[in-house]
Amino acid sequence: MSKLQIINFIITTKIDNLKNILKLKIMQRDKAIRDITKEETLEEIIKSCKTCHVGMVDGSNKPYVLSFNFGFKSKTIYLHCAKEGKKLEILKQNNNVCVYFDTDHEIFSRNETVACSWRMRYRSVMVHGKAEFVEDYDQKIIGLKTMMENYSDINFSFSKPAVNNIEVIKIEVSEWTGRSFEYL
Repeated sequence: MSKLQIINFIITTKIDNLKNILKLKIMQRDKAIRDITKEETLEEIIKSCKTCHVGMVDGSNKPYVLSFNFGFKSKTIYLHCAKEGKKLEILKQNNNVCVYFDTDHEIFSRNETVACSWRMRYRSVMVHGKAEFVEDYDQKIIGLKTMMENYSDINFSFSKPAVNNIEVIKIEVSEWTGRSFEYL
């Protein structure tokens, strides 16, 4: 090998190494993001939320997301809604859902004069499961009581016409993941 070939080889190798290092740096996840795997913490995050967002996919493969009040107990989410509407049509065709909870929002900046240094702290949980329509009256009551426990300490009673006039949807957690951003 000539000196020129050796120099060319060294430069090419160094450039390739730099490219790989840069690619690795770009692909690394922000160190402020933490995965949450402890079930107690996932439950605590869910229970601290007042609403959740439920994602579903319609027959045309279009996503549809709605905000709901909810109840949560024993890895089961309860929702309620009117007896008609687009969400019910979608869920009857495809009951796979994704439920998203987020809480503890706090905006801050590392440098208030630099726009890209502004960030939002949060903690979140993403749940996957299947939406089931609760038909049994007593099970509907359990779902509604579980929901109300999320908002009040009152032990509510429900009239039969009111319960029969709504849908109660039950989603058992099939998998869940949690994430915190900028929280230790």
